[in-house]
Amino acid sequence: MSWLEQVAPTIATALGGPLAGLAVSAISKVLGVDEKDVQNTIDSGKMTSDQIAQIKIAEIEFQKQTQDLGLNFEKLATDDRRSARDMQSTTKSHVPAVLSYGITIGFFGILYALMMGYAQKSDELMIMLGSLGSAWVAIVSFWFGSSRSSQDKDHMLYNSKPL
Repeated sequence: MSWLEQVAPTIATALGGPLAGLAVSAISKVLGVDEKDVQNTIDSGKMTSDQIAQIKIAEIEFQKQTQDLGLNFEKLATDDRRSARDMQSTTKSHVPAVLSYGITIGFFGILYALMMGYAQKSDELMIMLGSLGSAWVAIVSFWFGSSRSSQDKDHMLYNSKPL
């Protein structure tokens, strides 16, 4: 999916949020596939250069559409994190902390078991490890925050050329 972030960053961002339906619709139209097949088409790695160019055109149209609707993806993401943290502060619920501990212990426990030979590598275990890893990133973002400028910095470093 990282190639999509390079070609169509607005669409890629929307796919991971509340406007996923709008993004899927935009991609399905330009690729001529059913909306339910969009993810498989993107993940297949068998996109032609014409299809990638069509996605770039859809990106430009999608940006226009989101501007017309007055949408700001960074503000939506920030508001989403803020509302989750506000809910945690207001309710004083122990559930987020318990889930955080459980996911952290599970993620690092599986890593340790694999590295030490206590567990055998299997597809099911790798799926679980991937899911726990993704959840762990969300936990770190929830408790410690994340900023768009930090992501932009990481992106610039990744794309920079060594001296």
